[in-house]
Amino acid sequence: MKKRILMLPFCLLAMLLPLQSGAAGDAKKGADTFAEECGDCHSIVSGKNKKGPTLHGIFGRKAATVGEFAGYSDTMKQSGIVWDAEKIDAYITKPKKVIPGGKMKYEGLADAGARADIIAYLTSVK
Repeated sequence: MKKRILMLPFCLLAMLLPLQSGAAGDAKKGADTFAEECGDCHSIVSGKNKKGPTLHGIFGRKAATVGEFAGYSDTMKQSGIVWDAEKIDAYITKPKKVIPGGKMKYEGLADAGARADIIAYLTSVK
């Protein structure tokens, strides 16, 4: 009986891990969602900016540091953000909440699955 009680936390953890890894997103779906939600303003091609900066190599990059892009808001420049999956998720959920006074004219994407797919896609772009 004691063995069963001691194993309970490990069993619960084992059940939760697949749920977390499933939240990683689908890069193929993310490519389509990116095209629909982000593609008018952002490119994933290195050095190719549109209305917004290229998102190629965004992970680990400090916000507002694409040198060829001059359209950053002062609040983005001063944010100190280093882009990771968590920050990107928060930003594309509600951009104005993360960067008040930012220039991005996008209200946000409420669908957590779609955001995870976009993040998976951006991760795959190298």
